Amino acid sequence: MSSNTLDKLQSRFDPEAAKGMEEVFQFHFSDAGSHYMVIQDGTLDVHEGEHDDPSVSLSMSTDTLKGIMNGDVNGMTAFMTGKLKATGNVMLATKLTSLFPSQ
Repeated sequence: MSSNTLDKLQSRFDPEAAKGMEEVFQFHFSDAGSHYMVIQDGTLDVHEGEHDDPSVSLSMSTDTLKGIMNGDVNGMTAFMTGKLKATGNVMLATKLTSLFPSQ
């Protein structure tokens, strides 16, 4: 995943939306390897690689993630059409757009 995409996500992070959350989002990108985000009570840390016990794992391309985050792609549609695969607490994936709102 390009550091540009990560930087954009970090700059969009809404600490208020993450108050009281303790979750790990694992991303497996078909075109950029694996990264994970640790959200802990309003803070965000992004790491390269794989987490031992993520709350939810999401597999997609970086373009699919960008589309979901900027509103061009509906997350549920991406899931239903196979562009996005999710395991674990799948409902957490629906919180991505509130954790990283459009500017």
